[in-house]
Formats: sequence, structure tokens, C-alpha cells
Amino acid sequence: MSFTINVKEELIGLSNHDKAELSAIIKLSGSLGLTPKGLTLSVTTENAKVARHIYTLISNLYQLKADVRHHQKTNLKKNRVYQVFLDQEVEVVLNDLHLADSFFGLDTGIDPHILEDAQASRAYLRGAFLSSGSVKDPEKGRYQLEINSIYHDHAQDLVELMKGFLLDAKCLERKKGTVTYLQRAEDIMDFFIVIGAMSARDNFEQAKILRETRNDLNRANNVETANIARTVTASVKTINNIVKIDGQIGLGTLPNDLQEIAQLRMAHPEYSIQQLADSLDPPLSKSGVNHRLRKLNKLADDL
Repeated sequence: MSFTINVKEELIGLSNHDKAELSAIIKLSGSLGLTPKGLTLSVTTENAKVARHIYTLISNLYQLKADVRHHQKTNLKKNRVYQVFLDQEVEVVLNDLHLADSFFGLDTGIDPHILEDAQASRAYLRGAFLSSGSVKDPEKGRYQLEINSIYHDHAQDLVELMKGFLLDAKCLERKKGTVTYLQRAEDIMDFFIVIGAMSARDNFEQAKILRETRNDLNRANNVETANIARTVTASVKTINNIVKIDGQIGLGTLPNDLQEIAQLRMAHPEYSIQQLADSLDPPLSKSGVNHRLRKLNKLADDL
């Protein structure tokens, strides 16, 4: 089950059947039709539990019975699409939710009273995420939470709504509408707090910590591996030079300090500079060992 689905299921369990929540769902996923009997309202979703939730909201808030229909998509994914269909008192619902415009359509922005009411704003954001929100699994890639809007005005209003809760929201136009998004992990976790999804917030943080810990360990391992590779490369070069010196002039012709470090390096090719320094009697500093090894390498180069 995806992280997004888990968040939505948590939100359904938290719902207080708030009108602002239903308003956001209809704004983002609803479409109007006109028949000889009047307006019809269709709200679509690919999540069966969200469809049932929309049905329950309409029933509890307006004592109206909607139909729940479904059909199969014809694209490659072939997801099932659910439709909550209402063909009675649609005008009443739209007017009560301040959604209708003067042309029998849906107003493109967010009603000002929601923008000015913190509790209504929280419910509206909850409904917006239920309707068309998604969040990337924090274990898999870069952090991103999105809410897709058909109307650019609505996406801009969502940005302002989120900024009211100190979230760094932005919007971006795409072919099929405008997306309002959050990219910082801290903003996404704060968004979950705003809409009441505390389990989602905790799970997101835990996944984030685990992922970042793994990344830190990988970086540390990569650094250690690189250091080992450099040590081995330097050791092999020095050993080859010592063999060259021994073959051409003999190690016995070298000063005692160079003989000592040459014999130690030959005996322990895997030692780091620090290990070489600690093995000398008396112990020497790393810079002192490096100085002796450089002398050996230069001597070999000059031969």
C-alpha cells in the first residue's frame, strides 16, 4: 500500500464531516451536468474508501442519497474509477458550500470565509489532499507533496492557505492544470500536523531518519573505501620503489632511518601511515613517516 493511500485512510478516520472538507473535494474532483430535471453533480475518485467517504459526507451533511457508480479505465493501468452521483438538491448543496458561480458552474477560487477561518482552512486542506493529493514515499526519493488543481486561481489560493500555516508552498502549471506543492520534509510533516494526520507525520519522520542514516553510512563507507584505496595505491608504489632500490644499490647502503621504514613497509604493505608510525621504535609522527617514504620514492626516481 502506498504512502499516499495510508495518509488518505488516516484522514477518512479523522473526518468530522466538515463542510469545508466536502467543499474542497467537490471543487477538485466534481463536475456539473444539466438535465431536464436540473443540475447533477458527479465527484470522481480512484479510491473506493474515498468514494464511500464522499457519499457519507453528502448523506450526513444534507440528508441526501447519492449513487455510487464505477467503471474501469481503458488505459494501461486499468484502474477502477468511482463516481458519486447526485441528481437532487444540487443547487442547495452548491449554494450552501459557496461553490456555484453565476453560470451554473463551479467557482474557481476558494471562498474567502474559509481563507479567514483556521479550522475551516484545516478541513479544506484535508479535503483537498483526499481529493487530488499525493506524497512521495520518503524512503524512495526526494520529498514532494502535491495537490493537483484544474483551476490556476484555486492552486494560488491553496498556496495562500498553506502559507497561512507557515508552509513554504509553491505552484506550477502543467498540461492538465496547476499543482500546488511542498518540497521540504519539514513542511510536509507540518502539513500533516495541520490536517490532523499525526500517524502519517510520525511515519514520514521515521522513514526520513532511516533514509538519511543509511545515506550517512553509505557516505562514510565510501570515504573509508576511498581512503583504503589511496593507502593501497601509495603502498604498492612505495614497495615497488623499495624493490628497485634494493636491486640496484641495496638497502644496506641506505641510512638507518630509511632502512628501518623500508623494511617495515615491505613487511606490512597493508599498514596505514599511522600504523607504520606506531610500529616504529620509538614511535614516529605521521609527518615523519611521510618524510621518510618521500625520500625513498625520490631516491628510486633518481636511479
